[in-house]
Amino acid sequence: MASSAQIDELRNAEIEPQGHLIDGGRQPSRDGSVLKVFSPRDGKQLTTIANGGAGEIDLAVASARKSFNEGSWSQMAPVGRKKVLIRLAELIEAHAYELAVLGVRDNGTEINMALKAEPGSAAGTFRYYGEAVDKVYGEIAPTTNNVIGLIERGPIGVVGVIVPWNFPLMIGSWKIAPALAAGNSVVLKPAETASLSLLRLAELALEAGLPAGAFNVVTGPGAITGEALALHNDVDILAFTGSGGIGRRLLEYSAQSNLKQVFLELGGKSPNIIFPDAPSLEKAAKASVNGIFRNSGQVCISGSRLLVHRDIHDDFLAMVVAETEKLTVGDPLDTASDIGAVNSIQQLEKNLGYVASAIKEGATLCAGGERILSQSGGYYMQPTIFRNVSADMQIAQEEVFGPLLCVIPFEDEEEAVRIANATDYGLAAGIWTADLARAHRMIKKVQSGVIHVNCYGGTDITVPLSGMKQSGNGHDKSLHALEKYTALKTAWIDIG
Repeated sequence: MASSAQIDELRNAEIEPQGHLIDGGRQPSRDGSVLKVFSPRDGKQLTTIANGGAGEIDLAVASARKSFNEGSWSQMAPVGRKKVLIRLAELIEAHAYELAVLGVRDNGTEINMALKAEPGSAAGTFRYYGEAVDKVYGEIAPTTNNVIGLIERGPIGVVGVIVPWNFPLMIGSWKIAPALAAGNSVVLKPAETASLSLLRLAELALEAGLPAGAFNVVTGPGAITGEALALHNDVDILAFTGSGGIGRRLLEYSAQSNLKQVFLELGGKSPNIIFPDAPSLEKAAKASVNGIFRNSGQVCISGSRLLVHRDIHDDFLAMVVAETEKLTVGDPLDTASDIGAVNSIQQLEKNLGYVASAIKEGATLCAGGERILSQSGGYYMQPTIFRNVSADMQIAQEEVFGPLLCVIPFEDEEEAVRIANATDYGLAAGIWTADLARAHRMIKKVQSGVIHVNCYGGTDITVPLSGMKQSGNGHDKSLHALEKYTALKTAWIDIG
């Protein structure tokens, strides 16, 4: 449980207008334009961020390229990069409450979750990749005796990173940490509704010893700033987490520019499948509720489709509704709140639009479905559950990215697999069964990059997060993430 006293010291702290961080220093946009930042807690303006565009992206990319070419970071011995990244992890931990509260004021995640998922996760991620830096080896090919084939792995150059607003520090770190560990320079474009904690991270990176230009942050709208980064001819790699529509556009921008590699994590519509022989239906019900409603459902792997065997459907649904009714929605900086605010008024209105659509299509509302606490000025929504949902309904096909759960019955294992795979997504899934053989069959048949068995969520940095189908390509987390940010080079040496 978070410390209320430490939170209260920070909840109303003044936040100065924020500039970009380019070449080691804060800079305003060249035309002086800014974007207002409103807190989803109460709808009030927190501060402003610089409104960047192509000009600021040019400056940041030039700074990153200069840093990379000069070698102050890219050519630093791995043990040196290791020390800096581990020092950054220590600084994140030392500033955990500052970063968490700053992020909550910016994006609305409940503080107990934010502390663990944002600075807690970010510190662990930078420490993990810092420790990995000096453990990445090259190879010697099995050649004939007169030839030596050396295969070395090195940094690629300038990495562009675009991250969403739901967990900016965690998701940002999944991309920034391995990119820096490999020796690349980074230009980050955070979401305009969640930039503050990442700007602070960049300052801490400088304090940790990262050279100027190795990590730059340019703030602004995706349609302008993000587009400029994706189209830039001197960006070698682009790593993105967000919507499928934007992901497709980024691939087009790659084709229109320098054919940069583009790695995409595009969300999901994840099935959470409950069989009658689950080891504990009570545990499954609690995990199902947390798996969709934490952070107001704004989680890429959220178990938004609950598939329940018909033999237990009504009883299990009653358990899920009962667990949901125990949740407290409220001020995300109140440690008693289980669920915080929706990120923006636009997202809240989108969520409510899905509720209306579900009712129109014939689904039955079991719980929630309305905006609440509007008197606070903030953006809050009741946890919402629908039953009588068919697999082809809009709420069963599209990623709502809000606190909306659709419950779908199934008859047998075959039908569960068919429903689970009946979307364009394939990011995560859950399977609850005591039958080990069934669990392994389902793992093989369900088309998801991450499959939880008798749990939901909770994977750590040691395993990859990767999507199938239209949930993206490549992978974040684990040692495999380093593969995205390194290039293989062959030396073929004739020794006579």
